[in-house]
Amino acid sequence: MSRPNFANLHERYGTLVSVSLPAPGLTPLGFVAQSAGQARFFWHDGQDPILFGGVGAAVELFAWGESRYRDIERQARDLFEGAVVDELAPPAASPRLFGGFAFTDSFTPDNTWAAFHPAHFVLPHYQLVQHGDEVWLTLNAHIPDNENPADLIPELRRALQEKYEQLLAEPAPDFPEEQGPACSLRQYDISYPLDYQAWSKMIVEATGRMKAGELDKVVLARICEIKAAEPIDVTAALNYLETQYPQCYRFLFEPRPYHAYYGATPELLIKTSGADFATMGLAGSAPRGKTPEKDASNAAGLLNSAKNRYEHDLVVDAMRRRLEPLTKTLSVPDHPEIYTLSNIHHLYTPVEGSLVDPQGVLPLVELLHPTPALGGAPRGKALPLLAHLEPVPRGWYAAPIGWLDQNLDGVFSVGIRSAVAQNNRVWAYAGAGIVADSDPKSEWQETMIKFRPILNSLRAI
Repeated sequence: MSRPNFANLHERYGTLVSVSLPAPGLTPLGFVAQSAGQARFFWHDGQDPILFGGVGAAVELFAWGESRYRDIERQARDLFEGAVVDELAPPAASPRLFGGFAFTDSFTPDNTWAAFHPAHFVLPHYQLVQHGDEVWLTLNAHIPDNENPADLIPELRRALQEKYEQLLAEPAPDFPEEQGPACSLRQYDISYPLDYQAWSKMIVEATGRMKAGELDKVVLARICEIKAAEPIDVTAALNYLETQYPQCYRFLFEPRPYHAYYGATPELLIKTSGADFATMGLAGSAPRGKTPEKDASNAAGLLNSAKNRYEHDLVVDAMRRRLEPLTKTLSVPDHPEIYTLSNIHHLYTPVEGSLVDPQGVLPLVELLHPTPALGGAPRGKALPLLAHLEPVPRGWYAAPIGWLDQNLDGVFSVGIRSAVAQNNRVWAYAGAGIVADSDPKSEWQETMIKFRPILNSLRAI
């Protein structure tokens, strides 16, 4: 694959100009749904009442190899240098890059992930933000350095007003009032390329190496392949995830029409705002119970499970070790709590603090990915074993996905409970943390639970 030279984006594209206007009557997901056949992006942070939708690509950033995080950071700084941003708009409406990274820097786009790169970010041409009762539509454009932005801003405002009026005039998307198991199921061809025998063999080899003292933990994943007779409506699937997983980070990254990565992940990788940051340890899980009594029992059992507490502690200890040298303050509770979703319980430890020398979100993304919750421990032993055992490359599964703003602050989650869709096919991913006393059958059942959000979103089960 040829790699374009993005040595100086400012020189290549000119000055970034961003204009905004209030856009009552629009919603980010509706905006995205109205724009099928274009590059599309969506983000909804379950912990922060701000929603973003993006359509079109004003700029795309790519990077490869071991320096991909730093190369994206450099390109982003160059892109935002000298940007002319609408002073009348709230900060939330300012331009931001949406994107993420593959799980490994050696990732090569294949048929499943044909539209994705090891590092890939997009500045949307149009961006819609909803914050409380306020909605703002933003147009991001570039002008040559030899032109005066003030001369072109009135024209850009007129174009933005026309776009807003066009969106208002179009019919709103008609999402089903009910989705998932409560409504009629669609017909799919569903298969699991890695069968139980192969999975069991994989787990036995991993636990054998742990019992021999080679490593403490590895996270192994498998795939569910879903084929439909018609193209997949990812925005309808995303609408289901919006309603059923409000605590999660719901996302869509569709850099090419009908090549979409989407999901509802419970796991925050890192969030920065100046010197302040927040992250979490999320590892160890148990199914929800069918009655309140059984549900409470399952949660209590998870909290008291030696196997799950050990798996969780590996994650938290590794995050503490990596963050301590960079921080002025670091808060890590001594004991986890229960984090409950509609289909599963997790062990959860919130982590927050302040940095000695804040440099934006991307250095911390590079520092933390992959945590032991997604790769294993120790990292240097777990990742080669993961690559050896898993028969299919992960692509962007379990990797950082999120956004960054013109200050290079941002939010990145970990792309789990996710899938990649290509026309009428979807590949869903689910993983399990394997430690020395893991049981193949239990881990298989855990991954089945983790497939449910995507399968339910498609009305497949």
